[in-house]
Amino acid sequence: MTRGNTSPVLFFDGECNLCNSLVQFVLKRDKKKQFLFAPLQSPYGKKAREQTGGTDNESTDSFILYNKGVYYIRSSASLHMFRLLGGLWALLYAGIIFPRFIRDAVYNFVARNRYKWFGRRDTCMIPTPDVMARFLS
Repeated sequence: MTRGNTSPVLFFDGECNLCNSLVQFVLKRDKKKQFLFAPLQSPYGKKAREQTGGTDNESTDSFILYNKGVYYIRSSASLHMFRLLGGLWALLYAGIIFPRFIRDAVYNFVARNRYKWFGRRDTCMIPTPDVMARFLS
């Protein structure tokens, strides 16, 4: 799927302002430039959604992480992303100790309300030329 399947890929809702802010957050903090990105609306994103059992209409599939042959969804995707960022961000991975059904309930609540709280774009974000190489097309 990616550079010999060694780079983690963040799949995000390209129309969601919160999700786009998350991508910008990762881009600024990913010192190793290890992460690749793809909107869920792209062919790669649709495949990731299919692999995780999501549908095009499922509002909670706003964020998927693919790393070393494994797809992570919802809160697990977020926690693994922080772990991969390293540094102090990796400490947030400690949240994995909470049962997944509790973590995912919080995640799903935010995901259901993300457009109302943060807004929605009419189109997917267009990366600047300096980060375009990190986006799958």
